[in-house]
Amino acid sequence: MTQTRTSERSWLLITVSTAGAPPALRVQVWRRLRALGALYLQQSVCLLPDRPEVTRAVRRLLDRVHHDGGQGRLLKVALTDSVEEHAVIEDFRRERGVEYADLLERIPEFLAELDRERARGRTTYAEVEESEADLHRYQSWLAKIAARDYFDAPGAADAQAAVERCAADLAAFEEDALAAEAPEPNRPPVPGQRHLRIADANDLDA
Repeated sequence: MTQTRTSERSWLLITVSTAGAPPALRVQVWRRLRALGALYLQQSVCLLPDRPEVTRAVRRLLDRVHHDGGQGRLLKVALTDSVEEHAVIEDFRRERGVEYADLLERIPEFLAELDRERARGRTTYAEVEESEADLHRYQSWLAKIAARDYFDAPGAADAQAAVERCAADLAAFEEDALAAEAPEPNRPPVPGQRHLRIADANDLDA
C-alpha cells in the first residue's frame, strides 16, 4: 500500500472571534491578516506559512484581540496529505498572482499620462511631483505584495519590471522638466518657455 508523503513544512492555523468586542476590532483583524496574505479556509479561520516573522506578527495581533475583548488561537499544524498541501500552496500563489495582475493593470495609465504631459509641453516640476507620488504608491504596493508572496506567484517578475520602467520613465521626464525650467547656460530656450531677465547691478544703478 502506497503511503502519502508527509511534508516537513509547518503551517499556522489561526482562529479569531471578535464577538462582543468593539466593532473596529473586526476590521483591524481582517486588514492585518489580509496584509499578511492569510488564506481563509472559512469565516474566522485562516492559514499562513509558519515563518518566524509571520508567527511574530500573528502573535502580536492575537495579543491585541485578547486585550480588546475578542478571542483567538494560533496552532502550528502539518498538512499530511501532499496533494492537499500542493492545492493550498497554489491557492496562495493564485491570490498573489491576482494582486500582481491588478498592479500591472494600472501601469500603462501611469506611462500614458507622462506621454500626454510631454505632448502638451507640460514637463514641469509640479507634474514631476504628482507623478512621483503615484510612483511611490506603486512601489509601496509592489513591496506589500512581495512581502506576502511566500511561494513565488506568477507575475512577480513582470510587476517588478513594470514598476522599474515607471521609475526610469519618470527619471527621463524629470530630466526634460529640468531642461525646460532650468536650462543650461547658452542653451537655446525651449519653444513656448517663458524666461525672466534678472536685473544686474548696472541696471539698478541706471
